[in-house]
Amino acid sequence: MKKTFLLVSLTCLSLGAAAAQGTLTLPGAVNRALQAGPDVTTARANLRQAEAELRAARADPSPLITSLTQAEQGLQMAQVNLSATKLNVAQEVITQYLGAYEASEGLRVSEARMGLDERQLQIARARLQAKTGTQLDVNRAETALNDSRQTVRDARAQEPILKSALLKTLGQGAGSVSLSVPSSPPRLSVPLTTLQSGLSQRSPLVVQAAQAVEMAQLQVKISDNDYTPARTLQDARTNLANAQRQLESAQRGAANQVRDAYRAAEDALSRVGIARQSLQNAQTALSQAETRLKAGTVAQVDVESARVQVQQARLGVSQAEGGVWRALAGLSVAAGRDVTGLVR
Repeated sequence: MKKTFLLVSLTCLSLGAAAAQGTLTLPGAVNRALQAGPDVTTARANLRQAEAELRAARADPSPLITSLTQAEQGLQMAQVNLSATKLNVAQEVITQYLGAYEASEGLRVSEARMGLDERQLQIARARLQAKTGTQLDVNRAETALNDSRQTVRDARAQEPILKSALLKTLGQGAGSVSLSVPSSPPRLSVPLTTLQSGLSQRSPLVVQAAQAVEMAQLQVKISDNDYTPARTLQDARTNLANAQRQLESAQRGAANQVRDAYRAAEDALSRVGIARQSLQNAQTALSQAETRLKAGTVAQVDVESARVQVQQARLGVSQAEGGVWRALAGLSVAAGRDVTGLVR
């Protein structure tokens, strides 16, 4: 047993070290968090405890019906919480991964922008010396360059912080890691009505409200006799009515959350097409600028500017696709059902 435990521990440590020093993918990051992340580990432990408590309650030769019901509900709640925790953790990892990746890509764009601003400042100074430009042009170019340099400094400082937060969520210590380009998000193929149905078995808040109704019904049942004070039965029926209203409210709220999250996902998907069109336009502009450079009708700096615009547009596509991933992760949490394809 000790050898087996040691082997498993060493395997987990080696996998963690590999991820902390190598290249990480979005599916790999989500999978690692679901396998070894602290939140999911705690939820699994709570499920095992609930299973043990139910076994103990059933093994009791004369269990109280309320105690047995509470143990059964505890197991159901632990199962629902484990599923919900996985979806919440996946959402957190997706958000952190994309945030860190987009920050890295944004840094490259900012560095390209800074290089272009440096060139623009050189041109402004040359024009001033040739008396074809003004000091104001130079001042504006210096301001733009200083702003670009500050943006780059901020981005360089932020990048390791974002990656460190991601590694922490994955249950790993500090380390260096490079992030792979996220794959394109899946299409939203599940109908809204499908995601809204069955929330009474998937939404923790709805399940909790349903269990309150079940327990209130049980209290009414055991109080409805000739040896229990009438006031006790009256109070039990009042509690049942309140619990039923709370359940209805929880069901409406959960359905509305799914609807809103679904609309957000649809909107995010539509923005990807707009971003891709912007990229296509930028690439066309770059191609035209390169052609004009060969014809001698534009300067090299105009081509450099067009290249930066292409980089910016590519980042826009990445951010738009990242918005879809985030929206799908939010929809998964709201519906209690994975629609990202990343939660196993």
